[in-house]
Amino acid sequence: MSKVLVISTSLRAGSNSELLTQRLAEGAQDAGHSVEVISLKDKDIHFCIGCLHCQETETCVFQDDAALIAEKAKAADTLVFSTPIYYYEMSGQMKTLLDRLNPLYPSDYQFRNVYLLTVAAEEKPETPRKAENGLQGWIDCFAKAELAGSLFLGGNEAAGDAEKNSAAQDKAYAFGKAMK
Repeated sequence: MSKVLVISTSLRAGSNSELLTQRLAEGAQDAGHSVEVISLKDKDIHFCIGCLHCQETETCVFQDDAALIAEKAKAADTLVFSTPIYYYEMSGQMKTLLDRLNPLYPSDYQFRNVYLLTVAAEEKPETPRKAENGLQGWIDCFAKAELAGSLFLGGNEAAGDAEKNSAAQDKAYAFGKAMK
């Protein structure tokens, strides 16, 4: 099976996003994939300054936690991004990380399939669209990659709601188990 890197972008310990990300990872692991989960909590990630040094060297001028995440992403077959929805968009820390993964663009990256898990209080189907579009814009820069799937789990308003929401947990698990 494939090497899956799951990147959880929620910064809140025990968040709904974190719990559902864990269920997704369990599903992927039970399907036989090698799974590593990275949380952006406690990570030191600077903003991209647009110097484009990475386009010549495949490395960033900043040697922070984003550099390690980029190396792991480069070697993974499958990437999974998990984000809470803030103001109908991906979390700011996810966007910052996507910008900092720019050194992957000129590299011989391994990943082909990219997945997105979005979690929100709102339940309207259009709630994750801007986050999906933002990630798709990033993926469009990687000719060998595609958005292979997206799962939106709404209705998780208060802290701990996902813990009581077995249907959402089951959907996250099934989504992970069905990954290529």
